[in-house]
Amino acid sequence: MHWHHDPVDACSADRVGRALALSEVTARLLCRRGFSDPDDAAAFLQPRLARLEDPLRVKNLERAVTRLRKALHREEQIVIFGDYDVDGVTSTALLVHILQRFGAKLRYYVPRRLDEGYGLSRGALDRVLEDGVPSLFIAVDCGTSSREEVAGLREKGVDVIIIDHHVSKEALPDEAILINPHVHDPADAPWRELCAVGLVFKFVHGLLKVLRADGDALAHEIDLKEHLDLVALGTISDLVPLLGENRIFARIGLQTLQSPQRAGLFALFEVAGVELGRRIDPFDISFRLGPRINASGRLDDASRPIEMLLSTDLTGCRATARELDNFNQDRQAIEATITEQAIRMAENYGSDAAALVLHAPEWHPGVVGIVASRISQHFHRPTLVLGSEDGLAKGSGRSIAGVNLVEALQPCSAFLEKWGGHPMAVGVTAQVEQLDALREALVTAVMNQVNGVLPEKSIRIDDWVRPSVLTGQFLDELDQLAPFGQGNPEPLLASRGVILRHVKTFGKGHVRFQLERGPGDFLAGVYWRGADHLPPENQPVDVAFRFHWNIWRGRRDPRVSLIDWNLPNL
Repeated sequence: MHWHHDPVDACSADRVGRALALSEVTARLLCRRGFSDPDDAAAFLQPRLARLEDPLRVKNLERAVTRLRKALHREEQIVIFGDYDVDGVTSTALLVHILQRFGAKLRYYVPRRLDEGYGLSRGALDRVLEDGVPSLFIAVDCGTSSREEVAGLREKGVDVIIIDHHVSKEALPDEAILINPHVHDPADAPWRELCAVGLVFKFVHGLLKVLRADGDALAHEIDLKEHLDLVALGTISDLVPLLGENRIFARIGLQTLQSPQRAGLFALFEVAGVELGRRIDPFDISFRLGPRINASGRLDDASRPIEMLLSTDLTGCRATARELDNFNQDRQAIEATITEQAIRMAENYGSDAAALVLHAPEWHPGVVGIVASRISQHFHRPTLVLGSEDGLAKGSGRSIAGVNLVEALQPCSAFLEKWGGHPMAVGVTAQVEQLDALREALVTAVMNQVNGVLPEKSIRIDDWVRPSVLTGQFLDELDQLAPFGQGNPEPLLASRGVILRHVKTFGKGHVRFQLERGPGDFLAGVYWRGADHLPPENQPVDVAFRFHWNIWRGRRDPRVSLIDWNLPNL
């Protein structure tokens, strides 16, 4: 694995460090993230709700608020329709909760993934309309590409609001009020990278702002800060950049999650093994809370976690949380089986190909996206993983750094029935008999995009540090850069010529060790899945690692997590 390191401007780092009383390392890390101006760096380190932009500046948001106020005033029937992932679930729960406070007459729905597919499908809309035709239909986290479906609703006299963040390559829905920063707003808009739940927060903020200006007493009673728990859940789960307004939502929302007030979250914490009262970080959401919410939508019905998040019945919430936990265990077992099969299939096809297209009819459509992510990481290749549904091959794709999967699929469109997504993640549908041609076309498109040379697996070092700086005090300072995630990755540090002591394997291929910080001074370390690349003991090595707190049974200790190692000068 190649290591890359580009030094930052020393003068800028010195200026930031002096102005904000930070260590040299932290100042360099801020400059690497683009905060070489002390004022910008201070704003990054201290995200505040007061820095959120006026929600009414978002294109079409004021129009949508005006239509919603009319519906509330006239007691019209409102339908809220969300997606089945964490972003869609939290978006729906947040909007339903606020509108229920105002006594809205509403129903909410999410698509049944296995029967109805994604978004505003005809099957899902037929089910919605069986319960009655509403006056106002609000779609969250979907709908930007649903031109025909929106037209069908409008023919029935239904007004439509869409709050979405997905990029569309198709014609936009006519006659809908569309709130989508990727469609309407400037590229530098502070809300540009918000996911659906962030946009829903802006929407309800705009509603409250207008109602408060009109002297509405209830609007003054509602404290939106209490709902940032849902916004943090959706924002972190959806892997949007944790910068700007997303960073504000995530940082303050994580603080709110430390003491969950919702019965549903309290129950979810219990089954996920998240300790109440301790600091919650993105890892807890990405690997403990989020997967349990997602599992219901992948394997069953995503309305269950919405009901749980809205409920005040702790006993009922605990029962639902146990169901979600069971779904998650089933999902993990299915995923492990498919991943093993997909790895063998890739090896048979030739894993050195520029791209992988893997298909088996029996693969569960609810987990192929996760499997695609694992396979792309395992082989460091753009990967499509597909099951079969209604006679078609359907699935998801994941890419690697340096390959834009959306651009790579454009020359392959003749072999696809439907496709779309983001540079790193796509959804695809194809005829089974077209998969060989799709595989060949995708390999060619990827090779053309990278000029015949696939990016090598590599890591980028944020800063070289002396082992002696790896203290609890330094970690407290690093915590100011958190939360870490997309757009603000956890710093990857490196040290030269360090000594590792007591190197031992444990568990399923993991490694424990002690890193010598100084004479007689050791720091605990772990190397996950590192047994096949075991570092040498008692001799100098260069190490790349992440430095963080290890919290276990009430104790909080500094620890390094080894990412890679090299012998010096190699």
